[in-house]
Parts: sequence; C-alpha cells; structure tokens
Amino acid sequence: MSIFYVMMKEVRTVKFPIKALAIIFTFTFCLLSSKIYAQERKQSSKVYPIIEITGKKIHQQSPNVYRLPSEVLAAQRLVTSDTAQLLQNVPGISLYGAGAISSLPAIHGMADDRVRVQVNGMGLMPSCSNHMNSPLSSIDPSNVRSIKVFAGVTPVSSGGDSIGGTIQVDSTEPEFALGEGKTLTKGQAGTFYRSNGHGVGGNLSALYASEVFNLTYNGYFSRSKNTQAAHDFKAAGLAAKDRAWLAGNVIGSTAFKANNNALGLAVRYENHVIDVKASNQRVPYELFPNQRMDMTGNDDTQFNLHYKGQYEWGKLESRVFEQITRHHMQFGEDKQLLYGSAIGMPMDSTGKTKGLSLRADIFSSKSDTFRIGGEIINYHLNDIWPAAMATMGGMGPDTFENINNGQRNRFSVFGEWDINWDTHWFTQLGLRSETVNMNADNVHGYNQMEMYRADAETFNAQNHQRTDHNVDFTALVKYLSSANQILEFGYAQKTRSPNLYERYTWSAASMTSAMNNFAGDGNGYIGDPNLKPEVAHTISATWDQHDATQEEWQLKVTPYYNYVTNYIDAVRCPTSFSANCTAANLLATKSFVNLRYVNQTAQLIGMDISGYAQLGTVPGWGKFTLAGVMNYIRGKNLTTGDNLYHIMPLNAKLSLVQSVADWRNAIEWQTVAAKTNVSEIRNENRTAGFGLVNLRTSYLWKQARFDIAIENLFNQFYSQPLGGAYIGQGQTMSLNGMMWGVPVPGIGRSIITAVSIKF
Repeated sequence: MSIFYVMMKEVRTVKFPIKALAIIFTFTFCLLSSKIYAQERKQSSKVYPIIEITGKKIHQQSPNVYRLPSEVLAAQRLVTSDTAQLLQNVPGISLYGAGAISSLPAIHGMADDRVRVQVNGMGLMPSCSNHMNSPLSSIDPSNVRSIKVFAGVTPVSSGGDSIGGTIQVDSTEPEFALGEGKTLTKGQAGTFYRSNGHGVGGNLSALYASEVFNLTYNGYFSRSKNTQAAHDFKAAGLAAKDRAWLAGNVIGSTAFKANNNALGLAVRYENHVIDVKASNQRVPYELFPNQRMDMTGNDDTQFNLHYKGQYEWGKLESRVFEQITRHHMQFGEDKQLLYGSAIGMPMDSTGKTKGLSLRADIFSSKSDTFRIGGEIINYHLNDIWPAAMATMGGMGPDTFENINNGQRNRFSVFGEWDINWDTHWFTQLGLRSETVNMNADNVHGYNQMEMYRADAETFNAQNHQRTDHNVDFTALVKYLSSANQILEFGYAQKTRSPNLYERYTWSAASMTSAMNNFAGDGNGYIGDPNLKPEVAHTISATWDQHDATQEEWQLKVTPYYNYVTNYIDAVRCPTSFSANCTAANLLATKSFVNLRYVNQTAQLIGMDISGYAQLGTVPGWGKFTLAGVMNYIRGKNLTTGDNLYHIMPLNAKLSLVQSVADWRNAIEWQTVAAKTNVSEIRNENRTAGFGLVNLRTSYLWKQARFDIAIENLFNQFYSQPLGGAYIGQGQTMSLNGMMWGVPVPGIGRSIITAVSIKF
C-alpha cells in the first residue's frame, strides 16, 4: 500500500497538449479499422470443424529464468536500434543511458561488468575507457531471436565473474530442411523511420538450407541525427545565465550510424550440429551525451565456432570464439574541438578476446541431471592516446599510455546438480571455481611534466601482476504446492574481479582521469591495483500464483537481498595519493570531481512484481490483455552511509493490449518516481518523477507486418534517472569547463513506422 502511495504521489501529472488529439484520432482509427476488418473477416470466413485436444500440461522444473522468445521481441526490435532496449519490460531490469545503441543493462541495481552478457554464447567485454562498445551493442536488434535473463540466484553454469546476473542473447539457431533431397529457402526484409532524430534503417536476412547444410546472412544498418527533448531545457529549472550554452531542445551528442553484417554456416549429422558464425560491425560514429568524448570509429569482428551433440547419456556442447575490437574516440561535432594549440584529443584502443568453453549435461536418471564444464577466456587490451600537439604541453609530444599491454585471463570449472525429487520438489546445487590473472606493463604520460611524471612513477614502482581465486556457490529449491502456485527460494555467493580500468588507470590529472569514466556522471576516475574481488551474497524468493494452465493470469512477486563485500565504489581522490588531487576536490558539492576506486561494503534490497490477466473477449473487438511490472530497489554503501550510484527509483509499467484478427493494438503507461536517493560522493543529479504514455499498433497481411508506434505521446519533458550527467556539448575536456547539475533529458514525442516482409 505504501509503495503504491509513494509512487502515485511522486509521479508528475501528465499533460495533454492539443497536438496530441490528432495522434489519439490516429490510434482510434486503428482500433475501429481492426474492428471492421474483424467483422468482415468473420462474415466471409469458412467454418471448419473444431478438433479438441485434451491432456495435462507438464510444467518443467527449472531455475528461475525470464525468457524473451522471438514472438515477444517482434514488435520491440522494429522500434529501436539499441539491443539493450529489448529488455526494458523484464522485471528487475533497468538501463543505464549511454549512446543511442549502447545502453547498459542493470539487474537489481548492478550494471556493466557486474552483469555477465553472452552474445551467441560468447562472453564479450568492452574495450573502451568509457565502455562505449558494450557487449550488447555488437549485435543488432533484428538479429536477436531469443533472450534469457537470470536475475538474483543465477546457476553457476550460466554465471561466472559477475555478481548481478546473466543475460544471454542469441540469434537464430541453424534451421534445416525436412526430408532428404529437399531444400529450404526463406528471408526477411524490413525498414523503419523514427521522426525524432529522423532515424532510418533497414535489415535483410536470408537462409538456404538442405537436410544437412545451412547458410544464413543477416545485414542491418541504422542512423539518426541528434534527438530532441520535449521542449527547451529551461524545464530543468536552470537560470537563464546557465542555459546560455544549451542548444534549445536539441539533445547534443545523440546522433549515430551503424552497420552490421553476419554470416552463418552449419552442418548437421544425425544428432550433431557444427555451426560457425562470422560477424562484423562498423560504427563510423556514435555520439554520447553523458561522456566527454565520442566514438568516432569502432570496428568489431567476431568468429564463433560451436558444436552441440545429443548422446544417449546426455548433451555435449563446446565453443571456440575470438573478438577483435578497434576503437577510436575524438570530439564529435557538438563538443569542443580546439584546446589550446591541440586540435581534438585522439584516443585509440584495441581489444582482443579469445574464448574456449566445454559443457556436458549428463542425465543419470529420469530425475537427475549433472552439469559439468569449464571455460578459458583470454583478454588483451592496449589503450593509448596519440599526441595532439607536436610540442611540449598538456597533450604532447608523446603518446599517453592509459593501459599498456593489459591482460585479463580467466580459467573456470563448474559442477551443477539438478534433482526433480517428484512432481512438486526441485533442487539445484552448484559450485564454480575461477582463477583470474591480470597484469599490465609500465606507462608514461604525454611528457615528463610533473602532472604526468609523478603519477606514472608511482604506478610503475608497483608490481602489477594480480591473481584472484574466486568461488561461486548456488543453492535453490522450488516447490509446486499446487497447479496454481510455485514457491522458490535460493541463496548464492557470486564473485567478480575488477576490470582492467578499475585496477590499472593511473593518472590523477583532472583532464585524463575524466576520460576514464564508464559511469556517465562526468567525474574523473583513477584505478587501484590492490582492489579485491567483489563478493555478493544473494538471498532471493519468488511467489508465483497463476491459473492451472498458466495462460489466463499470473502474479509473480520476487523480493531479494544482496550483501556485497569489497564492493568497488569510489572516494574523493585523496591529497596523499597525488599532487593532482586537491583539497578543494574533497569538499566540492556542486561540481564534477576526481574519484578513486576503492573496496567498501554495500547492500541492495528490492522487490520485483509482475503479472498479466486475460480480461476476456468482446465480440467484434477481440481479446483484451492487461500486463504490468513494478520494480523497487534501495542501494546503500554501508561503509560510508552514502547511497549507491545510479539506482533506479520506484517505477512501474502497465499495458493494455487488444488483439483482433490480424491487428494488435496496445496502450502503455510508464511511471517513474522522483530520484532523491543519490550518491553524494559523486555529486549525482536528482531527477523529478514523470509519467509517459506510448501507443503501438501492428497489422499482419499475408507475409507482411506493418507497425506504427508513438513514444511519449503527450510530449512530456523528463530527465532520465539513469541517463547520467549531460555533457553532450561544450568544452568537455576540462573537468569543470562546462556546467554541472543538468541530467540527460529524455526524448520528446517520436512517431515510428516500420514494415517487415517475409519471403
């Protein structure tokens, strides 16, 4: 009761501008058209005999996992170029704002490297000091066919080197023709337009297969200009003198352009399949409104060889993969290009990831499954910043070595035991052991000036090699008390070692530290080689109430508690660490600051609530379904008493869906409470509560699908709670060369149209 009261109290009142009346009329027209079409179809359709099949539905006992199959993703993948946005309706998921195709998913308040992301089974990692090339950004939405999300108590077979959970994104599995001598050919083509930012794009996929051979291709391109907020940034409550540098309602540094190509080849022999995928992504530019730099080039190439076989004793699966990333950063058109005698600030990084995994599922009896496996992942990173001036100065004449020959190599083994005791009880026990070896070579700055030399000497004097021995453990029990109720309870210990940037970034100079920031808060960050691995102790329970068929209604409630030791948070850069760390930096409350990573203790408490209900069928109007999700989380740093950074405030989403014949229409209401629990150490921005209304309609006609969506129907101005600090334009190189205190605004109304044709 109190949670709903707070949510309704803090959410802004939605305004209904007159311009929206025309849009409402369009949506009403779609509803009426679908009604008329349904009636005409009903009158002209032939009546076929009804064949009724009866039987008992089997509910497979398995660990709690949220699945997003292809049919659920169909509408969503057409209206976004950001694969992470496909997760926005998953309970417990929130999204950190970044570039237009690079949002970072958070599970129960833990994001980025704290969440394990696997794309087609590959454990990918970003190779950028701002994490611009996040793993999910490497696969386009049109190529995604299924998503699995493990939140809370994650099976050790799906976890590893993470404490938040696991997200598994897969493209289409190889499909073969049925019957000897037969062939299978099919494909799909689509295109879209988005009014806000004038975004355009398209996709093409094709498949040719015989009974034993499969060849597939997927291509995708998209681009957009800068998007726009609902109106001028004055709605953020800024004084006129502070708004002078803001460009009206244009959200600076939100433009992008991306091209993806993927080729797959597979061979099947009896119960064995070998497939190889090769893909390449080229991003000529992707601008970032909450970063001081922009991506001005990213080339990501992936090779993925996969084997899956079915044996009498069970299943065997193995994978070998490689990812090569070449990444370039510079100032985009909205950011400062001239800095003294230097033109721009070039930054280059190259990352190489090689992985090998093996997994066997052994069916020892009708009720037991033993799952064993292991993986090796070797990661190498060079992050260098070429000189921007030929003479001695802040950015020359030498190359700045941010991460020199960085290495992060993992070796892990796991064992998991699933037991279906009877039709009511299921248990899972899992143990995983990981060894993480990290190292980096000595470094130097742009020159031997004191602001670089002293910090480099301090770093170089240390032993950089680190070895972590990590252990994960999972215990889960599920009880089907009746056909209408499932209860689940679990405990997990999960461990994550620091990434290379958390351990090995070394310069405390405000300009260079500000370039090492994947938090999106505008601050500068410095690493610590002595960081310890994070260890999370998670307790989670789920109460799942539903109808006997699990098709008419469901209510699911999941409370959870995370206690994290050695949580990697931040403190103000101490004056004892470097002469670049000042006393003023320690006391600043309304400016960007320099921070250093440190181990502390944290806790996260929250609850996810989700459900749906079939409201019934109205003659001529079709079937109506109501679905909703609500998330609440509270994150606290127990060492300092501060709030954890980037914790999503109370939020809810409610959807009413109408399905009639080949029409599907939906109206969606999203509410977010005010964000008041912010990290003081980071001078994090507060944001006001808001409410948004979205409309969607789709129509299937033979092999074609037509979609229309209106996002932010009433053109409501709002600030993104997880969007970070707005530094999308101006003199971004200087730590406080631009105004502090402006959150990244959300985009205004956008009308989206999409067409997809199967052939």
